Amino acid sequence: MRVLAVETSTLAGGVALVDGERLVAEYLLDVSVTHSERLLAAIDHVLADAGWTPRDLQGLAVAVGPGSFTGLRVGISTVKGLALALGLPVAAVPTLDAMAAALPWASLPVCAVLHARRNEVYAAVYRWDGEGFRRESEYLALAPEELAARLGEPTLLLGDGADAVQSPHARRVPPPRRVPSPACVAVLGRARLALGETVNAAGLMPLYLRPSEAELRRRVPAAR
Repeated sequence: MRVLAVETSTLAGGVALVDGERLVAEYLLDVSVTHSERLLAAIDHVLADAGWTPRDLQGLAVAVGPGSFTGLRVGISTVKGLALALGLPVAAVPTLDAMAAALPWASLPVCAVLHARRNEVYAAVYRWDGEGFRRESEYLALAPEELAARLGEPTLLLGDGADAVQSPHARRVPPPRRVPSPACVAVLGRARLALGETVNAAGLMPLYLRPSEAELRRRVPAAR
């Protein structure tokens, strides 16, 4: 199955192509240029370099969050448009799941951590059970101190929010693993597509975990 994956949960967004179990291409760019300015160009770039056309694709995968509200909207909207135009099935991949998948066969628990606004982080804890990663916590939005208090044993922390978690049990993964990988989104997405775990374009929604800043402002009564 030829799958295009889109990852826009952080500033370091990108795309990847897989053909079965083979990673064909991965494009990742960690710069302060908006996803709306570069995402379609990145898709065109990897398809051209692979010698593929959009009609060669058999499925799509997209990271649905948590993460940047704006980034997720751009990525999901792009995939919705492609799914409708090409008639392709879509796999929705939680961003934290894809991050943990970057550390297969880890002997320690893995905690994926992303920066969130309002002095919080997004996080989830996973453990390898011999066949795959099993998520052991809910998808969380909480203060770094609260997450640190939950770590009761040595745990591998990866993601751009890992440095904010101060715990004697924290074992931080080196910087190349600080951002979500489009390739991991592609691998998990392909597995979901193969199992028929798809979402139609209309039902594709972000996993936000908490209200956006704009929603929070609307909830505050106007000052008299």
